[in-house]
Amino acid sequence: MTLDEARRAFAEELRAVAHVTDQRVVDAFAAVPRERFVGPGPWRALCLYEQGYWTTDNDPRALYHNILIALDESRGLNTGEPSLWAYHFDRVGIRAGERVLQIGTGSGYFTAILAELVGDTGSVLGLEVDDALGEAASRNLEPWPQASVHKVNGAHEIEGQWDVIIAFAGASAPPIAWIDALTPGGRALIPLTTDARWGFLLRIDKTGDRLAARSAGNIGIFPCHGLRDAAEAAALGQSLGDPVGRAALKSLRRDDHEKDDTCWLHGAGWCLSKHELS
Repeated sequence: MTLDEARRAFAEELRAVAHVTDQRVVDAFAAVPRERFVGPGPWRALCLYEQGYWTTDNDPRALYHNILIALDESRGLNTGEPSLWAYHFDRVGIRAGERVLQIGTGSGYFTAILAELVGDTGSVLGLEVDDALGEAASRNLEPWPQASVHKVNGAHEIEGQWDVIIAFAGASAPPIAWIDALTPGGRALIPLTTDARWGFLLRIDKTGDRLAARSAGNIGIFPCHGLRDAAEAAALGQSLGDPVGRAALKSLRRDDHEKDDTCWLHGAGWCLSKHELS
């Protein structure tokens, strides 16, 4: 099997594993060479069942499986799980010509896939706090002129308006500045995690001034520098003990209101609520 054939077989397997419905997502995963973004082999792959790493061989075809590859094993920093992001890219519906903001671009692999999805008429901006990763991502993304990387320090102020915002790092509460940066019709995927890196993926859909919110499933992910607060993480952890309430989420409320039984996670100036949008 050639490398191109391995890449296509990998993408087709993601179609089945993640129930991808958009052919464009499958084609994007088949088009992007993963080996460009993880350095020379052999590579260290994370076994989720053992919570430990194992070593592949030097053949780039080893990368075309649904595995996480270490970028910095000492920090537990990996590329994301391909099937996870294939699923979410498919469900969030990234269209040609859209503007996508990626929080935490890493070495740029998923940035390149997003660039394939928005095409030549769209744009993808990746924000990265790690100097070495940001520099590597800028080099790695040279074949995709519609993608760029900005080095940021912690909780970066978001400039401009974006059709899609996807965070690849966990915050302890919904960053309101990100949500304010969504265009009408915009969508956001934001991991909300406890200090143990585990939590859920919050999906936001903006219609006018209304913000629909729902849980898009469990996630374990690297923490977002500058967007961690111990009290918020503790409150989130307590709310995660109510999975029925999480499944019933309907909205992100910004209005001033007293906490009641429709509030799943009530914060300062925001609330993840079971309250139906009007």
